[in-house]
Amino acid sequence: MKTVWRQDMQHKPLDGIRILEIGGYISLPFATSILCALGAEVVKVEKPVVGEDFRRLQNDGSPYFRQYNTGKRSLSVDLKKPEGIALVKALVPHFDVVLENLRPGKLAAMGLGPEECRALRSDLVYGSVTGFGGGGPLANRPAYDTIGHAFGGLYSLFGDAGHPQLAGGLSADLVTGLSTATGVLAALVGRLKTGAPQRVETSIMEAVSCLTIDGITQAFELGADPSRQSRHPQAQNFCVKTSTGEFLAIHLSSSQKFWHALCTAMDRLDLTEDPRFAEYRPRESNYFELAEIVEAEFERKSVQHWEQALTAADVPFAPVLSMSGYLGHEQVEWLEMVERQPDGLALMRPPWKFDGERPDRPGTAPRVGAHSRAVAAEVYSPEQIEELVQNKVIHAEQ
Repeated sequence: MKTVWRQDMQHKPLDGIRILEIGGYISLPFATSILCALGAEVVKVEKPVVGEDFRRLQNDGSPYFRQYNTGKRSLSVDLKKPEGIALVKALVPHFDVVLENLRPGKLAAMGLGPEECRALRSDLVYGSVTGFGGGGPLANRPAYDTIGHAFGGLYSLFGDAGHPQLAGGLSADLVTGLSTATGVLAALVGRLKTGAPQRVETSIMEAVSCLTIDGITQAFELGADPSRQSRHPQAQNFCVKTSTGEFLAIHLSSSQKFWHALCTAMDRLDLTEDPRFAEYRPRESNYFELAEIVEAEFERKSVQHWEQALTAADVPFAPVLSMSGYLGHEQVEWLEMVERQPDGLALMRPPWKFDGERPDRPGTAPRVGAHSRAVAAEVYSPEQIEELVQNKVIHAEQ
């Protein structure tokens, strides 16, 4: 029986760490949402009134904004005004980490670059997330997830040879966020060990390599650029339709054990003696012929039959789930991956447990400027704050 923990018993390893986030959209906010769920206090710096663009003029109503910003605090400040820059500079010494994902050099031009911020706090962790890195021929180009997919080779790798196509979801931005969070965690450890400031840099172009390592290895082994089907013969994987219309995915890899297990489940032990398929290398060479045989077998019986047979034979397989299917799956429920908002929005919790418990994502996504006064009050008097509000340097919810 699973132990039920109270929220106040949760171990959140970043408790006490303060992060100032200057940026928007997905790659950086996803990173800070992970760090926030791990216990860090994240203050989001965003422009007055409308906030960051990913709010999509819905304030705290955008489900995308909520997914990546729940639990954060909002400081709405005009960084085009010197008084706005002065406020952020005054706040920097109160934060452990400053993270930004503007174009290279843009924040430095405002006086908030790594050197300027390090002068304000000597042990600061300063992180930058860009499209292509801090220099080089592409440094100043704009970049979103699609650009990362294309430049990073994902469209080529996940599309059929000669026919690349758009993906059905985000990968480049999300892996950049995860890479950013990992880098920040490493930098915090480095600061703990040395007491020295840390500079972290990553980009979509770099982070996507985490998803294409296998494709790069394939290119070397094959002597040609791989595409969507290049790995299938090597992985010995199949996506098959059952007689009841559901699809199953199977992955055998190079294991003879699992090849024999699949043949047992299909009641086709004759295939284990067929010279075209008996061993891994012949199966690799004759994969597409084998795939047709496997597909034909699976179309003869129901998904219920195959799930029982494959489980009994210990074959690595899975149902091909939709997003709603994933969210509703009993294993996902057991792992406590999902935190439902009152309207049903599924917030995803971090992919780790600590002391057997997955950190929750408490609170809500902030409205624009919901915490402007409280954050500014750390460094300014009530009179100074009121003057900034009147001069539209900061926007504060009433």
